[in-house]
Amino acid sequence: MTSQASPARPRLTPSDELVNVLEFEAEAQRVLAADVFRGVSGSDRPPFERVTFRPRLMVNCVDLDLTTEVAGQKLFAPIIVAPIADPRLFHPEGELATIRGASAAKAAVVVSSKSSTPIELLAKEATTSLFYQVFAADDTARDVSRVQAAVQAGCKAVTVTIGSTDRGARPVGRSDWQAVEAMRRAVTVPIVVKGVMTVDDAKTATKTGAQALVVSSYGVAGAPGRPAPLDVLADIVDAVEGRSEILVDGGFRRGSDIMKALALGARAVLVGRPVMWGLAAYGADGVQAVLEMLQTELGRVMGCCGTPTLAAMSRAHVKVHAPAPSGRTDAVP
Repeated sequence: MTSQASPARPRLTPSDELVNVLEFEAEAQRVLAADVFRGVSGSDRPPFERVTFRPRLMVNCVDLDLTTEVAGQKLFAPIIVAPIADPRLFHPEGELATIRGASAAKAAVVVSSKSSTPIELLAKEATTSLFYQVFAADDTARDVSRVQAAVQAGCKAVTVTIGSTDRGARPVGRSDWQAVEAMRRAVTVPIVVKGVMTVDDAKTATKTGAQALVVSSYGVAGAPGRPAPLDVLADIVDAVEGRSEILVDGGFRRGSDIMKALALGARAVLVGRPVMWGLAAYGADGVQAVLEMLQTELGRVMGCCGTPTLAAMSRAHVKVHAPAPSGRTDAVP
């Protein structure tokens, strides 16, 4: 019997010739099966299109500084790799390649409890900060054991995702907050609550002792009648009044997107799908390339807006527009 040869891998554009992160999506599509690619394709652009910049001129931005601090960890830039359940769907080296690429780009990584690689191995590979993520809807006793092992391995914070399971979104309930409190009692590292989309949930998360919150709609962005994380970010920042650090995810594809979130009050953003595009097409090098491209773009936009540091940003640097019925973006009077 004659064996059938595996299909040849498509020839890809060299990663250093790509000019923006969206081009990594096109390269990933060339190497992934259609059903796998659908899981990481697309983005919700209208929320970002409704925010425009108000640049400041005559500001010395020669010495740009992108550093920030999240959950007690100093970050090179306010860009964190979001938790992904099984990156081996996109590349054989999965989490290991993701960690290598992120470490090379000096970017922190949130490791999913659904990881296909033991956290102990990932921690040995990392030269950057690792956080560990669990779902509040899962078995709390089992997850307490997992997070304690993750902290022992070197993870610097625990992220508890509320209002969802690994299969999709659900209402935030009492059991979510019980899980958050159980994690807080189980470890001494900071607790981050992910999945906050309302002021009430933000206030409750802060009362449970969460050091940071992630404004995140977990896979339902763009659903009819639901706001995007960027739409509710400013209200949540105001409600928390500095008692917790505010992070956000949801469709970040450009440095300008990140700048808009930072100006609205976010401490940092989480990026998932673009990192997987880079991983799928180029492995660890692609992860590094995507993250460094976003860092570079953010620095460029900061300079153009007259904000040499993250602390120099404020809502005075952006204008939020209302969506017009026709789909255009019209300014609020």
